[in-house]
Amino acid sequence: MMRLLILLFALFSSCSNAARIKDIVDVEGVRSNQLVGYGLVVGLPGTGEKTRYTEQTFRTMLKNFDINLPANVRPKVKNIAVVAVHATMPAFIKPGQTVDVTVSSIGEAKSLRGGSLLQTFLKGVDGQTYAVAQGSLIVSGFSAEGLDGSSVIQNTPTVGRIPSGAMIERIVETPFNHGDSLTLNLKLSDFATAQRTAAAINQFLGPGMAKAQDATSIIVRAPRDPNQRVSFLAALHELEVEPGRQAARVIVNSRTGTIVVGAQVKLLPAAVTHGGLTVTISENQRVSQPSPFSGGNTVVTTNSVIDANQVPSRMFVFDPGTTLDQLVQAVNKVGAAPSDVMAILEALKQAGALHGELIII
Repeated sequence: MMRLLILLFALFSSCSNAARIKDIVDVEGVRSNQLVGYGLVVGLPGTGEKTRYTEQTFRTMLKNFDINLPANVRPKVKNIAVVAVHATMPAFIKPGQTVDVTVSSIGEAKSLRGGSLLQTFLKGVDGQTYAVAQGSLIVSGFSAEGLDGSSVIQNTPTVGRIPSGAMIERIVETPFNHGDSLTLNLKLSDFATAQRTAAAINQFLGPGMAKAQDATSIIVRAPRDPNQRVSFLAALHELEVEPGRQAARVIVNSRTGTIVVGAQVKLLPAAVTHGGLTVTISENQRVSQPSPFSGGNTVVTTNSVIDANQVPSRMFVFDPGTTLDQLVQAVNKVGAAPSDVMAILEALKQAGALHGELIII
């Protein structure tokens, strides 16, 4: 019996707790930057490569040390490999600080294990050099090959990392200390969250200090002095906001059988047939009558009845207001496969009975 993995989460539901502003927004202009470079790894134990561009790179490296090979001489080495080197440069990082780098073979090298990266310039999108990388590689994968052609490969031996392998040489200017305002961008766009964030800031700072520009951006008036601006933003980050409820959404991973269900997802009236599984979900109205002279009020409550069993019948019955949580729990009782729930979800979507967005990855 296959076990269905179900991850239920509330996407800012009405019962969610307030979130700090620092957890739901990014400050415009305060961002990381991607760096990339082309380099040479040496010292490989015969797992390198002999290609035209490897030879050209090797010649260029020797020329930098005033060593010129004759044009008719081709170096016969298999302990070198050409690689692509990339890193992420965090915001506000300063010259002299270091970042991790990832080194990936772009040729025919079988493994980078045991190799060292020679000095490599890492450039940004503007073509300027912002960091220099160098050091010994840490490679988690390995490969082995027998004389009969058989081979064993574990993980990825052609990709390695160098912790703190690149030193920053130049800073990236940011607009953080410029202008009379800061722009806060929501990580999840939502009109209600944007309005509530602006309202919370205005309540803290005073009317007119913050304005929601759209579903993502909130513009906040800020002091010009850098020291005051840092303290100003630190205070704003600690304010709490009740985020708006997100759209109803179901995400299905068809490879692993994982189903992520948003709290707002509802099922509309529908009947679906699938295999030999029968699921019936209904809601009964019940009147709660208080005892005489107790001072209570008569109220109507809803009693959900869920039943699931594996029988030859082929009909699924869903009443209005049924949640997908109830459906999955009922199907899970009989140990149904993930493919059963996926088939039901796709059928409900096609029939227009799934009140929410279905995303299959």
